[in-house]
Amino acid sequence: MLRYLPFLLVLALWIYAFVDCLNTPEDEVRGLPKVAWVFVILLFGEVLVGPVAWLVAGRRRTAPAAGPTRWVAPDDNPEFLKSLREENRRGEENDGA
Repeated sequence: MLRYLPFLLVLALWIYAFVDCLNTPEDEVRGLPKVAWVFVILLFGEVLVGPVAWLVAGRRRTAPAAGPTRWVAPDDNPEFLKSLREENRRGEENDGA
């Protein structure tokens, strides 16, 4: 079973790069047109050149935004807590009527 691991890792990287390329918007693709990247990934996927080239040079990677747009846990999010209170209030009004 262990002898198949390198093949499965190459296949997983190949599939990941292919799907990532297909799902990337055209304006975020660097270097080549998106269709050319798809062919590079498909043609050179078995030797890892295509997928690695896509991951390194094909897509514009941006750092996550910091500040007010960062992720907040639901129990710390005031908007979420407010929506829960309103939902409970509406439920109580409907149950009492």
